[in-house]
Amino acid sequence: MTAPSTPTRRKIFDRLSLPERTFVTDALRTETVGGVLLLIAAVSALIWANIPALHDSYENVAHYHLGPAALGLDLSVSHWAADGLLAVFFFVAGIELKRELVAGDLRDPKAAVLPVVAALCGMAVPALVYTLTALTSGGSTQGWAVPTATDIAFALAVLAVIGTSLPSALRAFLLTLAVVDDLFAILIIAVFFTDRIDFAALGGAVVGLVVFWLLLRKGVRGWYVYVPLALVIWGLMYNSGVHATIAGVAMGLMLRCTTHKGEQHSPGEHIEHLVRPLSAGLAVPLFALFSAGVAVSGGAIRDVFTEPETLGVVLGLVIGKAVGIFGGTWLTVRFTRASLSDDLAWADVFAIATLAGIGFTVSLLIGELAFEGDAVLTDEVKAAVLTGSLIAAVCATALLKLRNAKYRRMCEDEERDEDHDGIPDIYEEDDPAYHLRMAGIYERKAAEHRRIAAERAAERHGLAEVAGGAGEEDDGPA
Repeated sequence: MTAPSTPTRRKIFDRLSLPERTFVTDALRTETVGGVLLLIAAVSALIWANIPALHDSYENVAHYHLGPAALGLDLSVSHWAADGLLAVFFFVAGIELKRELVAGDLRDPKAAVLPVVAALCGMAVPALVYTLTALTSGGSTQGWAVPTATDIAFALAVLAVIGTSLPSALRAFLLTLAVVDDLFAILIIAVFFTDRIDFAALGGAVVGLVVFWLLLRKGVRGWYVYVPLALVIWGLMYNSGVHATIAGVAMGLMLRCTTHKGEQHSPGEHIEHLVRPLSAGLAVPLFALFSAGVAVSGGAIRDVFTEPETLGVVLGLVIGKAVGIFGGTWLTVRFTRASLSDDLAWADVFAIATLAGIGFTVSLLIGELAFEGDAVLTDEVKAAVLTGSLIAAVCATALLKLRNAKYRRMCEDEERDEDHDGIPDIYEEDDPAYHLRMAGIYERKAAEHRRIAAERAAERHGLAEVAGGAGEEDDGPA
């Protein structure tokens, strides 16, 4: 009688497949560059807003109004950055989410469990931490959603600055986690921060989205068709009372992210490749420039740790995110047939969970929406987001540096390509042709070493003969 086979335990954070690794590497490279630009924009905003001679000019530019008032779009520059430029960011987020759902980790329910549970716990726990802090100190609970978002670009910028060789599996987890995080952040914005609805404008936006979808289905091409239509949809969505960035997400989700026969890249991947630099290099940094300019002083920093709303944001980002994501990951492993990769330790997971406490773009946006009409509290909450993100970055840096040597060895293994065929050797271990190539390479190396050894032996033999001859001549009779 045959014994029943034991189900294999799935390894989490194990090595990615080669196509997925290539995609993740390309995506993260752009995100990292965008994150560095975001960091520069945030620092520039703080300098611009805090130098007394420049402060008024910052306020004047940020609150300068432009746009057609007849269409309800006479907005300030900072408003255009938050509602207009961030629609581009959310458009890219929509494409990323669609790709993950149809071709990435979220396609497989078993693989999707980990990032979904980790993201949900990583949003629920910070919201709970904020709410408890606000309630126990008599503060407002309106900002419960502020510490729930992770900023992937800023997190990767921190990784770029500290130079850690984080394995691709952990980077992919961070990226997927942020995509799921963005999805729930979008739902939070749509459900909880829509005060009024103009059904006529909303109906017009829905009609525009249907036309957008039909054009995509018919295979119509040309930016001159889609860009004007997208602007109309965005304008109608803004006037409907639903946050205008939802239009960007909806259009991103409509793009096809699977390849048909004869296609090297899907339309979604192609458009994402074109739009992502605009999002990461222009839209998000400009939003940061006009959102991160808050007054920083000893009193302001003290208020961050004394006011219930701001303390709740800091604790939510620093403690809530780390505990939530780590706890969600541990629970997934505990209650499913999954185990941690042999190359990693739980300390690595905690470091990544701490890094996810960097909440910038979406956190600032939710802070503006949550405390709209209270300029003082909005600025204080923005300062809390910056403070919490900085603390999370410093803690994550310290934790990652402790394991950096291990990460470097793992990355070297992933990158090694001794047969120079453009594919890392670790992905060809089961390919006989790879071993034949390597056998030829080793044989050539061995032949070269044998030649060098023979030459050195001949040199030593010649020297010995010369020395021996000289001795015999000296010892001969006079």
